[in-house]
Amino acid sequence: MSDHRRSATAVLPTLAAQHLAPSLTMPAIGRAGARPARLGWALLVLALTLAVHAVQLGNPVLHVDEEFYLLVAQHMRDGAVPFVDIWDRKPPGLFLLYRLFLLLPGDGVLAYQLAGIASCAATALVIERLAGEIAPPANARLAAVAYVLFMPVFCFGIGQAPVFYNLPMALAALFTLRAWRAENRAMLLADGARAMALVGLAAQIKYTVVFEGAAFGLALVARAATPRLPIACIVLYATLWCGLALLPTLAVLGAYAAAGQGEVFVQSNLLSILARRADGMASWSRLGSEMLALTPFWIALALGAQQRFGRTDALRLLRWWGAVSFLAFLAFGSWYDHYVTPVLVPLCVLAAPSLSLESIVGRRWCAAMLGFGLVACMVVLLDNIRRHGTREQAETIATAIEEELRGGCAFVFDGEPAFYRMSGSCLPSRYAFPNHLNTWTEAQALDVDPNREVARIMIAQPDVVVTAEWWPFYLPNWETRAIVADFLRRDYEHYASVKMGTHQYGLWRRRRT
Repeated sequence: MSDHRRSATAVLPTLAAQHLAPSLTMPAIGRAGARPARLGWALLVLALTLAVHAVQLGNPVLHVDEEFYLLVAQHMRDGAVPFVDIWDRKPPGLFLLYRLFLLLPGDGVLAYQLAGIASCAATALVIERLAGEIAPPANARLAAVAYVLFMPVFCFGIGQAPVFYNLPMALAALFTLRAWRAENRAMLLADGARAMALVGLAAQIKYTVVFEGAAFGLALVARAATPRLPIACIVLYATLWCGLALLPTLAVLGAYAAAGQGEVFVQSNLLSILARRADGMASWSRLGSEMLALTPFWIALALGAQQRFGRTDALRLLRWWGAVSFLAFLAFGSWYDHYVTPVLVPLCVLAAPSLSLESIVGRRWCAAMLGFGLVACMVVLLDNIRRHGTREQAETIATAIEEELRGGCAFVFDGEPAFYRMSGSCLPSRYAFPNHLNTWTEAQALDVDPNREVARIMIAQPDVVVTAEWWPFYLPNWETRAIVADFLRRDYEHYASVKMGTHQYGLWRRRRT
């Protein structure tokens, strides 16, 4: 062998190692300085996320969903079982997460909000690592900043389900990419297992991750097929990965079945999702506004397509993830604002190549995109407080309810689930989320006739009834509204009209005899 060929042979392993290694390190930082620099950057992202949401901290009425999650957790602490004693269609893992927040001091509001902020910041850091596969480190950092700024634009409050499950799904994407680059079967199997186990945990926060999880699973199977593994081996790997993704949900189902509540679990966690109806033109209006708000990302994807950074295998996987995530969002049909937030994770990663600071045009685009995100973020946050109300307003209403409780329950037919918790009221029904009984969209999705349930509640004569004194935002259930109105005319007196945000609530108490 010639000296030239010996030299080339010696260099090949080095080149291969450089090609296979994920480009997750930051240049110009030695090993001694890398860890402090990473920690400093992580603290900076956390501080930015905290600053963005500071105006919301402590407000118990940021979003009706997270109010309800905290209410369920409170009743779990007192022994209630989700779906059996208090009904909803979210996975029990989400309620268990909120139950853990109640282990911290305080009433739980600040605890879940700080946990949501920490989860958002952690997800941004994973986005940076993923973006570093297809863009320079500076671009990747700006992609992380974009996630922090754009999340509030889509009304995720602080503790909506996506803020918690986006983190394991982003990590699942990272492990899927590692599995794609695995040098042997053991690494492929292990990293694939980690990815699908994370998908399984995320599914117990919200089942909608099943689409992205399937995308990762298909990518893993495709990777397993490339080294020409035996078919039996591929089937074994796929079975293991699929089993890990399903394991948490199957374990919970088994626990409910063992307690004789398997039918309740299946109805609430599966059948009710299929039976829920869309709310007509309102959903199309939301979709239009959301697509408009995502305009910076459409531009970023177009600009980024002209850039060539990193490795094409990462780009293919990330594009596949982004496409499936977006199609999953479209598939649901109701298109509430916070349904966009899972799509933001791959979108921010894929936007990274366009966020260049190396040219005047690139710097102007970065300023435009992130500037839009900052302004839109602040406008939405302040508008949410204007519309939903403040802590002081919520406490005023809760006090007005509490003063009229005479050993019984309030019935929040319209309004905020937080009213139950803040007033100390018991629950008059398993269906404590007001929209389950007062909207047309939910009328066929419950495991009970809503008319009968509302009539039963009113026959039991709750001490206080809370109703809306504005036109309902969602398509109303006119039948349940008529039942409530009939009982109010006969047995109740209107004792207060109270305002919270842009909504006026009517408070009714039982007539004194």
